[in-house]
Amino acid sequence: MTTSRRLADRKVEKFEKNITKRGAVPETTAKKGKDYPVGPILLGFFVFVVIGSSLFQIIRTATSGGMA
Repeated sequence: MTTSRRLADRKVEKFEKNITKRGAVPETTAKKGKDYPVGPILLGFFVFVVIGSSLFQIIRTATSGGMA
């Protein structure tokens, strides 16, 4: 057996081990429950800013006479 053939066989064995491990995800990695990535206060503040700025823009546009 040549050296390159031995190296190839060694690589094949290593990859065969990885194939048998495929899909084995530990329980701690999987997400449980419905956790939001941001807190409710930050989410409420974001909604407040977005809706508030849109209302402010609508009022400003209405008082200035439209598209002028």
